Amino acid sequence: MKKAPFILASGSPRRAQLLRELEFEFKIIPSNADEVDSGHLTGKELAELNAYSKARAVAKQHPQAVVFGCDTVVYLGTTPLGKPHNLKAARHMLRKLSGNTHRVISGCCLMHLTEHHCDIFSETTEVTFRELSASQIKRYSERINPLDKAGGYAIQDGGEMIVERVHGSFTNVVGLPVETLCRRLKAFGID
Repeated sequence: MKKAPFILASGSPRRAQLLRELEFEFKIIPSNADEVDSGHLTGKELAELNAYSKARAVAKQHPQAVVFGCDTVVYLGTTPLGKPHNLKAARHMLRKLSGNTHRVISGCCLMHLTEHHCDIFSETTEVTFRELSASQIKRYSERINPLDKAGGYAIQDGGEMIVERVHGSFTNVVGLPVETLCRRLKAFGID
């Protein structure tokens, strides 16, 4: 039996890099699905719904493939912190995160339409920030590009400057819960 192709339904360079490091063979086909941004859903529900929508949009075009969609959201308490629109907004987010613990939730969806197989799951990691001064926030936000990152930061880029501790999957905070994904992929014949 021929192994199904594996498609990452994301244009995220961080997700692609993590999959490459695991030596998976895959194609990248970014999803054109619109992300839902609804206040009546929990963070887990929102991330999983967006992951499903992304995977489904690509799977409809490639029904013989195993398609992986993912969406990562950041929550401080019950407040979602999306991708900042500008540097001022990014610095404001970092001030809010300073000295606090927040949750990073990645919703994931593996889908193989031909086989009628769909697996939706999520991973939550708690991240505690150091107390940050205005100059530390400025220095950090100038070092990375915070505009394409939920919460306005990238733990893999200078995370030691801002993060005190991580409880849970580090790769989840990067944008892909590698350990959980590897376990789930086995049910789709990919390892």
